[in-house]
Amino acid sequence: MPRRDTALPPDAADEKSVLTGFLGHLRGAVAAKALGVPDAAAREPGVPSGTSLLGLVAHLTHVERHYFLGEAVRDWPATFRPRAEDTAEDVVAAYREATARADAVVDTWSGLDRAAPVPAGRRSAPSRRWLLVHMIEETGRHAGHADILRERIDGRTGR
Repeated sequence: MPRRDTALPPDAADEKSVLTGFLGHLRGAVAAKALGVPDAAAREPGVPSGTSLLGLVAHLTHVERHYFLGEAVRDWPATFRPRAEDTAEDVVAAYREATARADAVVDTWSGLDRAAPVPAGRRSAPSRRWLLVHMIEETGRHAGHADILRERIDGRTGR
């Protein structure tokens, strides 16, 4: 059951608005992929590596918290495994909460050349520009994975 894609974010006069617009667009696509799927199907690995739809959203939640909020991640592979008691709604709600908190941090930024928050366990911080581009890349890559996993579950495609 194909679905029509959502519109891309509008063009903007400033770089920060363009970057945050695309990041928000991709975040919304990721969250949408995990909604409306039975929990068992969303949790089921869709590829031999063990990656699941909920696992992707859980991982991206940790990535947002790490880079924007400074939370430590001790075991990156474990971030792909949601807790047994988590439902799809729980995982998506945690992701949306993390992205809202990250957006609040980014809203305070006045220049993209300045240093972003220092991620936990690191000695230095990337530029704010680098971080936004990296998050677009990370989220976009996993949004593509989520597209494939969702299509395997129920045939649904699109953003």
